[in-house]
Amino acid sequence: MRAVTFDGPRQMSFVERPTPGLIDVGDAIVEVRLAAICGTDLHPYRGELKGLPRGAITGHEAVGIVREVGSQVRAIGVGDRVVLSDVIACGTCRACRAGHHYQCDRVGLFGYGTVVGDTAYDGCHADFVRVPFADAVALPVPEALSDEQAIFVGDGLSTGYCAAEAADIEPGDVVVVVGAGPVGLLSMMAARAFGAGLIVAVDPQESRRAAAGALVADIALDAGADIADRLRAATGGGLADACIEAVGNDAALHTALELASPHAVIACIGSHSSAGTPVPLVAMFARELTLRFAVGDPIRVRDRVFQLLENGVIDPLPLISERVPLADVPAAFARFDRGESVKVLIEP
Repeated sequence: MRAVTFDGPRQMSFVERPTPGLIDVGDAIVEVRLAAICGTDLHPYRGELKGLPRGAITGHEAVGIVREVGSQVRAIGVGDRVVLSDVIACGTCRACRAGHHYQCDRVGLFGYGTVVGDTAYDGCHADFVRVPFADAVALPVPEALSDEQAIFVGDGLSTGYCAAEAADIEPGDVVVVVGAGPVGLLSMMAARAFGAGLIVAVDPQESRRAAAGALVADIALDAGADIADRLRAATGGGLADACIEAVGNDAALHTALELASPHAVIACIGSHSSAGTPVPLVAMFARELTLRFAVGDPIRVRDRVFQLLENGVIDPLPLISERVPLADVPAAFARFDRGESVKVLIEP
């Protein structure tokens, strides 16, 4: 089969690989019909995270058709259309039964090596992918949804939903989202669905601020000096009732903390790699802020996210900026890394 592999920081190859087969009785083999590039993919692509070996097949977002199932798979069958949860979880351990799939004893992430968990799983930038724990990980797609809608459920939109949920957004709230990349934009859409009254996007890139303003944000501000004063001027004097940090670096986290009103929740969904991020504890204590980390959990929230899509409450399709064949994925990664794309879909 054809596949795309990671060959070192900012190096990828289009290669031929053996088609995967069943290994465990709970596996499924899925033929990929649609895949995508995610902002989370950029961390190992840039060499920021260790654990992704050279030669690994990349990608953790896919919609496809089930072509083979193990003898113990019950929830899906051959011919079913499924979207894959980016988080691989067994579905049966104590953490999974509590709905905490990212803390599964056997957690993993497609195409991410051992950055998450102790087992490396090939990704979905390929013609076929082996899906472990298929009853939990392969999510049947409602007939009313297109492949393009469904692919957002496997990671980005579910992550945005979990961000809005973690931020304790209430109707009418001023919500600031730091980072207007794909997950930031989807978090804004989810925040709107939760009842946010005013959505403010904060991003240093002019193109991303423009995209946020066109798609969902009421206000888009440049990050940097005097950001708190500029937010007060834009809102009539107030700061954020809830903040979502959707970047995953120290600067973005500090911006979110600076923009939070007293008693606000700051929900961090950016993938942080720092082992020692300094935070302004004195100010956080004085303002009684809550700093909360959240990971998108498609297995837990899929039904609610499917319903938002089916009812037309959220429409993520305008985020799609580029469609490429599998052979062009290395070049598409480079464009995405430079901020020239919003959401890249891959049509094998």
